[in-house]
Amino acid sequence: MSNELNFATPPTDFDWDNTGKTTDIYKSDEKTQMEAMYDGTLNQIAEHVTMDGTVISLTDKEAIINVGFKSDGMVPLSEFRHMPDLKPGDKVEVYVETKEDKNGQLILSHKKARALKSWERVNNALESDEIIQGYIKCRTKGGLIVDIFGIEAFLPGSQIDVKPIRDYDQFVGKTMEFKVVKINNEFKNVVVSHKVLIEEELESQKVEIMSKLEKGQVLEGTVKNITSYGVFMDLGGVDGLLHITDISWGRINHPEEVLKLDDKINVVILDFDEDKKRIALGLKQLTPQPWEALDPNLKEGDKVKGKVVVLTDYGAFIELLPGVEGLIHVSEMSWSQHLRSPQDFLKAGDEIEALVLTIDREERKISLGLKQLTPDPWGNIDEKYPVGSKHTSKVRNFTTFGVFVELEEGIDGLIHISDLSWSKKIKHPSEFTKVGETIEVVVLDVDKEHRRLSLGHKQLEDNPWETYESIFTLDSVHEGVVGKVTDKGANVTFPTYGVEGFAHYKQLTKENGSPAKQDETLPFKVTEFSKDTKRIVVSHIRTYDDKRREEKAGKEKAEGRERDETSKAVKKLKDTQEKSTLGDLDVLSALKDSMESKEKKANPAADASDANA
Repeated sequence: MSNELNFATPPTDFDWDNTGKTTDIYKSDEKTQMEAMYDGTLNQIAEHVTMDGTVISLTDKEAIINVGFKSDGMVPLSEFRHMPDLKPGDKVEVYVETKEDKNGQLILSHKKARALKSWERVNNALESDEIIQGYIKCRTKGGLIVDIFGIEAFLPGSQIDVKPIRDYDQFVGKTMEFKVVKINNEFKNVVVSHKVLIEEELESQKVEIMSKLEKGQVLEGTVKNITSYGVFMDLGGVDGLLHITDISWGRINHPEEVLKLDDKINVVILDFDEDKKRIALGLKQLTPQPWEALDPNLKEGDKVKGKVVVLTDYGAFIELLPGVEGLIHVSEMSWSQHLRSPQDFLKAGDEIEALVLTIDREERKISLGLKQLTPDPWGNIDEKYPVGSKHTSKVRNFTTFGVFVELEEGIDGLIHISDLSWSKKIKHPSEFTKVGETIEVVVLDVDKEHRRLSLGHKQLEDNPWETYESIFTLDSVHEGVVGKVTDKGANVTFPTYGVEGFAHYKQLTKENGSPAKQDETLPFKVTEFSKDTKRIVVSHIRTYDDKRREEKAGKEKAEGRERDETSKAVKKLKDTQEKSTLGDLDVLSALKDSMESKEKKANPAADASDANA
């Protein structure tokens, strides 16, 4: 048996395309025509487009959608959660992801189709200013999240209503009307507003309401918002401002003391501006003016009682009746003339009694006084503080020319800087005393008309310059302590006598040529003394210069006397020469030589002169 295989040769007209199939009844050209007719019944679709489809059937996980293509597409049922009643035959929008995947399947998406359609509708709503409906899903920071055509939009809290909203949760789960006010296509953000719809409605109402307003008209309003300067009232479609000064005739610090949010009250229209749509309201004007209730017999000089309601830098306001206040100026609180603060005398809430100084019913002003309830201390000033009397006072403040002191409340006086000390040279009063310290004074002069007291401190002691005159005589020398040295000189203190002198800079040079230093104790010679101007001028350099000159003068005087004696001896010798013998001449010659030798020793300059000659 042979192992070779014998293959049959197929006929040349064998139709391989119909192998295993029934015999094709169509010819080739008929078949082409039939395929063209079939293709004509199918939609020509493009990828990444939105189109309508029909639900063919539903499975546990997918919906089969027919879009008229040669194959049906499948969409996950999770994309139809918003359509819980979906059933075969329903028309739905789908987005063509791809015509054929790797398995030849048509891929569709209802979610993307719905999103694209929603963005298109949202943009159209913004362009056409269309009013749309949305479902408020939840609350978020600063506002609410609203479902608009399947897109999550943001509703800011300020765009919910024209009045402030404090509870956002009350709107969750509600369907409301909105307008799209802003779209950010890059970040896919949408902002909507419900407030604009209310404002549009209110605007039309405002025009109608404003046309009917009249000054003096009384309306009911609702407290819409409270600020530190007033209250905004809702008058039924239009807002008005009730200023804090028009809430009450009495003084209030904040509108919350009288009103609270959502209060319904009657107000009167004080003024309005149709163009700016501003309305000024009043509340206190609906009650009688308190000044009308003020005692008509009240006059200047009467005593009144009241409550301190406000303290300022210049005074205090006293409430006599609700809405009626008087002012006590700080100058009317005390007889004292130095500056004080109202807080030194009064505090808010004090119940006090005051005197009416002036009253102007037309201007509705009352000025009051507090000090007038006590006797004027200047009334008997001559008796209480006569000239020459001594007193204890308190230092209040300084000026460059003196010290202001207080003897008692309302009685001030001035100690001139020249009346502080007999001996010390004071440049500023702060060198002598301090604010708040007590100081003894003597009354020098009283000016009752101008309420001025001239006081002195040094006058408590006798004038020491009477004594100094006999101590600091010219050329007398005293031990002194050098003060601060300047280019002009230094003050020199003489501790033993408690007085100061002045030494010019050149007079401070010590014997070794160095300058005197501060706090150094040295002898000083008096070169000038004036009791009237209280001036002592001293010099240190004179203490040793004068001594040198005195020593030199004494030496020169002694030498002169010796020369006179020698001259007399020589003359006597000459007079006796003619009478002398030869022996006498020898003796006289020896005496002459001895005298000449002494003269040369006493006057070497003369000897040198003779030698040169």
